Amino acid sequence: MANIWLPPVEYVATLPRATAYACLYFTDTAGRPFQLRATYRSELWQWPGGNMDPGETPWETAVRECHEETGITFTGQPRLLGTHFVTDRGEEWPANHIGFIFDGGELTDEQIAGVVLDPEEHSEYSLRTLDEWEREMDPGEFGRLAGVDRARRTGVPVYLDNRPVPLDTGR
Repeated sequence: MANIWLPPVEYVATLPRATAYACLYFTDTAGRPFQLRATYRSELWQWPGGNMDPGETPWETAVRECHEETGITFTGQPRLLGTHFVTDRGEEWPANHIGFIFDGGELTDEQIAGVVLDPEEHSEYSLRTLDEWEREMDPGEFGRLAGVDRARRTGVPVYLDNRPVPLDTGR
């Protein structure tokens, strides 16, 4: 079949749809990951972040969402730890979903004490060791956490998708 040139608007209409989110990964000074409990699904723990608004970059989204969800005003530089890809899930989420996970660094005790959650989005925050998180989280979700934590420690970004994550987390 011959390639037929299409104007960009027509060509883009033939491509899969995708939404995007961005977030910041924090630990405390002891290296314990910081996560928020979602109000809409109480078993779900997540990093400060959310879906991109029109015209926003992933970095702008991560910083904005972090402030909205925790009150933390992040002023560091963008350092990508990984990307996360989830395929179209039909009625549950009818588009591919692409995530950008940035390094938020270490939170001080004062910053942690000053966290103010948006009660419509998150009911609590927690800092735990990876072993403690592994006992608390779904294996796939924990695999994502462990992969991002490894990326932070090694400096090698990680690619994650919605396939099951091997339990060998490389810790």
